[in-house]
Amino acid sequence: MPLALVTGGTGFIGAALLPALHAAGWRVRATARTVPERFTLPVDWREVGDIGPDTAWDGLLDGVDCVVHLAARVHVLNETSKEPSAAFRRTNVTGTARLARACVEAGVKRFVYLSSVGVHGARSFGRPLSESSPAAPHDDYSCSKLEAELALDEIGRGTSLEVVMLRPPLVYGPGAPGNFARLIRLVRTGVPLPLGAIDNRRSLLYLGNLVDAIALCLAHPAAANRTYLVADGEDVSTPELIRRLAALMGGPARLWPVPPGLLELAGKLVGKSAEVQRLLGSLAVDSGAIRRELGWQPPFTLEEGLAETVRWYRGSQLRVARGKLQG
Repeated sequence: MPLALVTGGTGFIGAALLPALHAAGWRVRATARTVPERFTLPVDWREVGDIGPDTAWDGLLDGVDCVVHLAARVHVLNETSKEPSAAFRRTNVTGTARLARACVEAGVKRFVYLSSVGVHGARSFGRPLSESSPAAPHDDYSCSKLEAELALDEIGRGTSLEVVMLRPPLVYGPGAPGNFARLIRLVRTGVPLPLGAIDNRRSLLYLGNLVDAIALCLAHPAAANRTYLVADGEDVSTPELIRRLAALMGGPARLWPVPPGLLELAGKLVGKSAEVQRLLGSLAVDSGAIRRELGWQPPFTLEEGLAETVRWYRGSQLRVARGKLQG
């Protein structure tokens, strides 16, 4: 059985990928800052601190056939670093390049890297983004992801390491962090949202679909040295997404038709322009390349992904309520 190393094994994506790889016949080794005390699958856990230029990969890559590199410094809501750009580069660029070079020395065959659609920018204008769309990173995170891609491309060209890069849009699913989790909480409260007049198109990617695409890219011969955008395949507007979430939670979608111009102005006044633009703007993705070249078809529809995410959210809320009662 082939052996795959997954970095960030306890993260939102890593925790879902490990059982999928095991079910697909892989032996799995995973890294984490702290090794979990309980894990139901036979995973060879290895503890690794913050990934950067000094990370010691000695011994961790012995016998490894493929690597899935998920660990990264992601968007930070309350930034504490005095030099955030340098912090992103240290982990996402220098750390990634060090791991890739260690893979070359260890004879690893394939390196699957989780990048971001953000390397193309924060918005799509008129037509969906594709792999051929120009690079337009818009923040420290997306800049670091693009730089990491360039470093990996250079390493792959000069060695036998096969590099596969995936650029997902917003990933949602059970355990979803960040903006999607906040949106679910807002919809659940029933608070009126001033988003009814927004007319945009946004691509999403369900966690189960991303995991399936990663597993395919690990094994498919045609994926070698390719870059793919990946999405569910059904784009929705912000109001439509809210309506679907509200319906799945059994409540009405309370949307006020506030003109987008007023929302943009409000965002500027409170220093939240970027967050407002994510609600107002379009970010549509064309994932046709991975479908044509690898025959990939997402196993879950958008509706199925949203339903599973809402089920998880309800269950997590119930567990919290039970914990308070027991406490």
